Amino acid sequence: MKKSFYSTNELRGLGLKAFGDNVCISRNVSIYNAEAISIGNHVRVDDFCVLSGGKGITIGSYIQISPFSIIYGSSGVVLEDYSGLSPHCTIFSESDDFSGNSMIHPFFPAEFKPGYIKGQVTLRKYVQVGVGSAVLPGIELGEGVAIGAHSLVTKACDPWGIYAGIPAKRIKERSRKLIELERGFRSQLKAEE
Repeated sequence: MKKSFYSTNELRGLGLKAFGDNVCISRNVSIYNAEAISIGNHVRVDDFCVLSGGKGITIGSYIQISPFSIIYGSSGVVLEDYSGLSPHCTIFSESDDFSGNSMIHPFFPAEFKPGYIKGQVTLRKYVQVGVGSAVLPGIELGEGVAIGAHSLVTKACDPWGIYAGIPAKRIKERSRKLIELERGFRSQLKAEE
């Protein structure tokens, strides 16, 4: 009987650019352009997620990508350590222009898509994106940012803020206790070695 997550040998067979220790990827995840995807240590990618490598997806360590989340890495996506996606999140590093001034869908050459938007998306350390949220191309979420449920991130978010809404706006400060907790966690790991 097969387990819910790929074994280490099966992960090697996926053709990922790189992956570390304790990587759990559900058998129900769709992976495209695997050779452009790098994954750190202690990462979990849950059921029905899509990882579309494109230019590249770099996933750090201690990260969970929750069910039904999608990462479109066409122009690059970076998730730094201790960041994560709640269920039903979408990260777009490229997007069509729906204004009517540009053709839509992947079938058309660039000259027919003058409004096409692209740019790397970066989630800095400790960032958490809340359930049902979307992050648009070219956005950087600063260290410690939390995005509230069902938000649309259209602009960069400054560090240690909680952002929510459509479009997402800073609504309050986020505690930096995470930094202290990480230090304690690392100290405990060293003591166990």
